[in-house]
Amino acid sequence: MVTKVNTCQDRCECGDRAVTNEVLSEVAWRAGWKLGGTVASSPIWASRPKTRGLVLDVIRSARSISRVELAAATGLTGATISEVVRELIGDDLVVEAGRGAPTGGKPRTMVQLNPLARYSVGVQLERNTCVIVVIDLAGRQVARTSFQGVATMPPERALPLVAAQVDALLATAAVDRDRVLGVGLVSYGPQDRRAGVLLTPQPTDEWLDHPVARRLAEALGLPVLLENDAAAAAIGEHWMGTVDPRSTYGCIYMATGIGGGVVVAGEVYRGSSSNSVEIGHISIDVNGDECPCGNVGCLENYAGPSALVRQALATPGLGRRLALDPAATDVLAEFARIAAAANTGDAGARGLVEQSARYLGHAAVTMACLFDLEAIVLAGPSFAVAGSIYQTMIQQEVDRRLFARRAHQVRIVPSVNGSDAAAIGGAVLVLRSELTLGHPHPQDRARTAGSGDAG
Repeated sequence: MVTKVNTCQDRCECGDRAVTNEVLSEVAWRAGWKLGGTVASSPIWASRPKTRGLVLDVIRSARSISRVELAAATGLTGATISEVVRELIGDDLVVEAGRGAPTGGKPRTMVQLNPLARYSVGVQLERNTCVIVVIDLAGRQVARTSFQGVATMPPERALPLVAAQVDALLATAAVDRDRVLGVGLVSYGPQDRRAGVLLTPQPTDEWLDHPVARRLAEALGLPVLLENDAAAAAIGEHWMGTVDPRSTYGCIYMATGIGGGVVVAGEVYRGSSSNSVEIGHISIDVNGDECPCGNVGCLENYAGPSALVRQALATPGLGRRLALDPAATDVLAEFARIAAAANTGDAGARGLVEQSARYLGHAAVTMACLFDLEAIVLAGPSFAVAGSIYQTMIQQEVDRRLFARRAHQVRIVPSVNGSDAAAIGGAVLVLRSELTLGHPHPQDRARTAGSGDAG
């Protein structure tokens, strides 16, 4: 049984509602806290951080807003808004930004986020490539780097290299480490998100059950949150305003593999273990080949980049025409050759990409039917070159086959974050922990906290 930890009934004077231990545990875990401390267990602070987080998020979404407009948007009292905004200004998270347009009375003072107050880091750990981004409190990218070679290393060598690259990027961007909230480490699944480990022997057997989040946190001296790449990409779109923040939408993420995520009213749908919406491993052929995941006929083995490279090499003359290398380990680079040829009208390449898009269209229909989605975002590096072909054909499949097509349309849209969607989403999830807890000082958190050890 879940017990209420807020002593207020219904709506508190502070403007918030009672929260449960379950919710508070998730909030505390995201930020590297352990329950049982003074702040986490206090009835007053059980609601106060949520109120701060709500106000911060509305300010972020509006970019510039008055206190009166904040009260109207949040449903909080004017007195509560004034007190919370005063605290946020004191914590350097919010600044006053001049006067708004006259409305018949005294012009209202506007407030906005101080983007330089906090930063977060996103690290996308792919089979072939590692991408690192740094974003500010407003979600703007301030630095980026990428490198290859991680796939050939055991985690004991790869993670220190990743940490060194993060340190170098922060130094190059002249970002004060005391203002860095933490690192969002995003990768493929399956994962044990709470333990901070990958539950897959990819790219090599040494990665299975390795405590990647804890080891990276120890190397950096920063909290590290492990997240699925597709889920991170999905929530990044919400942050950047691609979709209505109140909507239910999906994300198809394609890098070397295929994944999916669903966001409902700004929250990722996680299921029982945060390994949900793995559309790359739904079966599209019950008589198909067995996949390493244990299923048969998985979508990824028909429509993913590796599958298209294999198909191109098996097509007489196509592999040679596109200068594909049968021994290449960089799947994304080989797939990009096929996608580029499809764009320029090569019939063989175009046929392969269109077939892949039709398979993904069927997967999009499945996602939309299961979750009654309003939109599906296409994200990830494998949509970078031939994204328009995929978008057009997936939209056609959804328009033709969706069960609820007479009730509403499902829009297929490209990601605003492009190839870096997962890395940016990982950094965004760290920022969201700030907005949820409203915790003023990153140095107050346990610097060596792992991905979310709540116990």
